[in-house]
Amino acid sequence: MPFWDSNLGCRRGGTPFSMAYTLGSGPDVGPALGPQHCVTKVELSVCGANLLDRDVASKSDPFCVLFHDVDGNWVELARTETAINNLNPVFGVKFQVDYHFEEVQKLKFAMFDEDKCSSQLYEHDFLGEFTCTLGVIVSNKKLHRPLILANGKPAGKGAITITAQELSDNRIITLTMCGRKLDKKDFFGKSDPYLEFHKQGDDGKWMMVHRTEVIKNTLDPVWKPFTVPLISLCNGDVDRNIKVLCYDYDNDGGHDFIGEFQTSVTKMSEAENGVEVEFECINPKKQKKKSYKNSGIIILKSCKITRDYSFLDYILGGCQLMFTVGIDFTASNGSPREPSSLHYINPMGSNEYLSAIWAVGQIIQDYDTDKMFPALGFGAQLPPDWKVSHEFAINFNPTNPFCSGVEGIVQAYSNCLPHIRFYGPTNFSPIINHVARFANQALQQDTAAQYFTLLIITDGVISDMDETRHAIVQAAKLPMSIIIIGVGNADFTAMEFLDGDSSALRSYTGEEAVRDIVQFVPFRDFRNAPKETLAKSVLAELPQQVTQYFKQRNLSPSNTMPE
Repeated sequence: MPFWDSNLGCRRGGTPFSMAYTLGSGPDVGPALGPQHCVTKVELSVCGANLLDRDVASKSDPFCVLFHDVDGNWVELARTETAINNLNPVFGVKFQVDYHFEEVQKLKFAMFDEDKCSSQLYEHDFLGEFTCTLGVIVSNKKLHRPLILANGKPAGKGAITITAQELSDNRIITLTMCGRKLDKKDFFGKSDPYLEFHKQGDDGKWMMVHRTEVIKNTLDPVWKPFTVPLISLCNGDVDRNIKVLCYDYDNDGGHDFIGEFQTSVTKMSEAENGVEVEFECINPKKQKKKSYKNSGIIILKSCKITRDYSFLDYILGGCQLMFTVGIDFTASNGSPREPSSLHYINPMGSNEYLSAIWAVGQIIQDYDTDKMFPALGFGAQLPPDWKVSHEFAINFNPTNPFCSGVEGIVQAYSNCLPHIRFYGPTNFSPIINHVARFANQALQQDTAAQYFTLLIITDGVISDMDETRHAIVQAAKLPMSIIIIGVGNADFTAMEFLDGDSSALRSYTGEEAVRDIVQFVPFRDFRNAPKETLAKSVLAELPQQVTQYFKQRNLSPSNTMPE
């Protein structure tokens, strides 16, 4: 009997198990996870351990089914093969899902013991399940969790391990090349040489993937170093044939062929540590002449393969997104006891502040393993002496301002409302500088380990604009981003000025921000939109800001995969 069975076999009877699942279009053609704005594809590998034994004469024959949440219903995406007679399966079939940072993507992994010749899951014995978000999986890279039965109890000692890997080849190749004694093609001068790189397709045809610049009037050209994605140059296959053609440029477009050679990335990789690789540039038409040797030499002075790291590379490498919330408690919000107040918690238990906290927090919390988040307030008078503070812990514990998860932030926010007096002014710089002090400590990191995100929720115009601009310009040098959500109906023109999408932000000293780290959105634009739309908007730029910072600092992911 084969060890692996990729089909649902017809073998034994079993006890039907009813589950509220929706059958998708099958394991191979399931719907993509998330409709659009896909960052990348992620491959999920699954294995089980100590699964329940549902068979009498032998061990269970498990297979795993992946579901995703669509409007509150679990819809099947794909299935693994069946592992015959095995309580510790390592499944060969991988799950491929589209990854969207700015969405909560709920997944369910369910294990079944194959019992009948049927695609209906209730025909098979249920072995346990595990539910989480895709964000949790990629932030852990390798997740090991117990399986749970439908009644919420453990499935014996059964466990599942899920490993995530980004499905993209982010390697880039940088080549430095020159020529020596190329053929003279111009009547009144020498040659104007340039190179073209072509890769061979599976159909045997050649396709151009890169062209160098033209070097005027020389037979010994030195081209500028250039970088090409490895996937473009050779489809990521380092042994794939690459043809390099050398031409003499002519203004009339009738470029003269000088010669060519074939190579591969494997061969070119020999050019390292000062060792040069030389290629004879051959014109096949001239090879018939006995005296012909070559049409010059193309010299590869260096070949360097590196990785153009993506946001997911940094997350899979162990980077933690450190999340802090700053809440505006100024008097312009109105008394929280009055229904007209922006801080009034309605009978549904919500307001615009809480909606903003939930929208952003439920996404970012998956990328911080301890899920302990500082929550700060500003613009309020605090007991017992009723002094104004622009940087206070809303749990009233200045030495430990951390809240456990988004739920903890919401609880601390609700608890603090009756105990403070709303006052003013609306000063942002103290909270920005507070988070910047911690981000500044992360400058010592030699890998991409931490990145700080500050969410400020406010109802009005900034009072300390000069100080805030200066604080943001300084923070732009740090592993830090700022999200500002404006609640209420105030004029937020000044906030949009801080969001440097149209022009670079400057400090009052004239110093320009080295990068744009602020994203501002008014909550009112999303009042009638689906709740997830706000998160998509405010978090859209964060992955790019994270990768931009680490690349500027030349920092690699903490746990990089070998080349």
